Amino acid sequence: MIKHIVTPLSKEVVESLSCGDSVTLTGYIYTARDAAHKRLCGLIEAGKELPFDIKDQVIFFAGPAPAKPRRPIGSVGPTTSYRMDAYSPLLIRNGLAGMIGKGSRGAAVVDAMKDCEAVYFCAIGGCAALLAKCVKSSETVCYEDLGTEAVRKLYVEDMPLTVAIDCRGDDIYQKGKKDYLDTIKEKQDGLR
Repeated sequence: MIKHIVTPLSKEVVESLSCGDSVTLTGYIYTARDAAHKRLCGLIEAGKELPFDIKDQVIFFAGPAPAKPRRPIGSVGPTTSYRMDAYSPLLIRNGLAGMIGKGSRGAAVVDAMKDCEAVYFCAIGGCAALLAKCVKSSETVCYEDLGTEAVRKLYVEDMPLTVAIDCRGDDIYQKGKKDYLDTIKEKQDGLR
């Protein structure tokens, strides 16, 4: 069963999601990669206001390609998420409710997610052109000097995602590894 969710993410929605759930996401999300994350965290650490409100919002770790004619955006695929691990805990503790990327996350990120009830979604890497079809509008919010890594506000409809880590810390990457190793062990035991 696919869960249909919308942004901003309420605590009730975040709590209802479990590791491995398939979802479609509709609403406004923001793109940001490591250079933008560093600037955002610098503002928080300096006690300054962020250029957009992150409370209950979702950040998509992506640097979209330039838009083709009559399209709001070019290909937009997930960036490897561990690159944001140094910054994500501070953003989560300041209200960020969701992140979209690919790959596993570090312990400090998962701890912040559990403490503050946030969720991490994985998007399928390699299908950036298909994900771009979910984007209905795009506008640059800040850091234009970063080019494709500028923060953009996207409106997406039915973006297909999987809950990779839920707000309880259940992790699809750890679960998948355990399931695989258990299967191998069962097969080895069956050969004895």
